[in-house]
Amino acid sequence: MSMTLHITVMDGTTQTWIEEEARRTGRSIELVVESLIQRSVAMELHATRTQQFHDLDSLAGTWSTEEAEAFQAATADFTKIDPGLWS
Repeated sequence: MSMTLHITVMDGTTQTWIEEEARRTGRSIELVVESLIQRSVAMELHATRTQQFHDLDSLAGTWSTEEAEAFQAATADFTKIDPGLWS
């Protein structure tokens, strides 16, 4: 799908950078702007996938040694790989 986009106002610094980047890379202004948009979208998608949450931070470090050992023992099988599933 293709889209036409018209930018009616752009600050001088941005315009100068885009024009210089087009000259430097030998690409059209349209391709430079398209590349900028694509990189920005990729960065936004990556940021949302790697978003950190802190709603459980208050629980960190609250287990006793015994509770931590019990948890480790109860979840030890989670790290084992069943070779039969991968053959």
